[in-house]
Amino acid sequence: MAMCNLAGKVALITGASSGIGAATAALFSKLGAQLAITGRKENNLQKTGDQCQIHGAKPLLLTADLSKEDNTKKVLDSTIAHFKKLDILNRSIYHLTMLAVPHLVATKGNIVNVSSVNGLRSFPGVLSYNMSKSALDQMTQCAALELAPKQVRVNSVNPGVIITELQKRGGISDEAYVAFLDRCKQTHALGRPGQVDEVAAAIAFLASDASSFITGALLPVDGGRHAMCPR
Repeated sequence: MAMCNLAGKVALITGASSGIGAATAALFSKLGAQLAITGRKENNLQKTGDQCQIHGAKPLLLTADLSKEDNTKKVLDSTIAHFKKLDILNRSIYHLTMLAVPHLVATKGNIVNVSSVNGLRSFPGVLSYNMSKSALDQMTQCAALELAPKQVRVNSVNPGVIITELQKRGGISDEAYVAFLDRCKQTHALGRPGQVDEVAAAIAFLASDASSFITGALLPVDGGRHAMCPR
């Protein structure tokens, strides 16, 4: 990750209390970024903050529910009040993007969204999820075109199956989860599910100046699943 230097950059990472968001916060702190991190679970967010401090960062912890508009505004306002600027917005959806754009224009910063391979390919049994990720991908690419004249880059990572607590929080049994991960040997070309650190590394690349000529990209981080027939 030597090329992905984030020293001097201020990053706002949402969903940082677990999974990909927590891994991204830890990596960004290692790469020298100043961080504002937000999530709904205060205890878990504190654990992420503790991990960041191992690398010398002192992140601003903002417990919030970004499905509530007033929470979203408070998170951004608190970030700007604390750091006086914003360079990187990670895991952004519409309202937060809208509020953050003026600050990103000022720094010629960038946005890295987290979508899914389900936005790129069709899979049975997950219609609403696929639709939501396809919409996010369109938002990413349209925003990239809208903001390119202002030198603000907008990209997305599109993971395949990543080992997190997502499926377990959805109620899957331990036995079914083991079978789900085992099936990744057939559904992912590399023969395994991914790790959160692998997605975080891709996010760091897109957020850094190492990707300065990349915008509007939907980067699969999926072990080759997007290149395979979904059945």
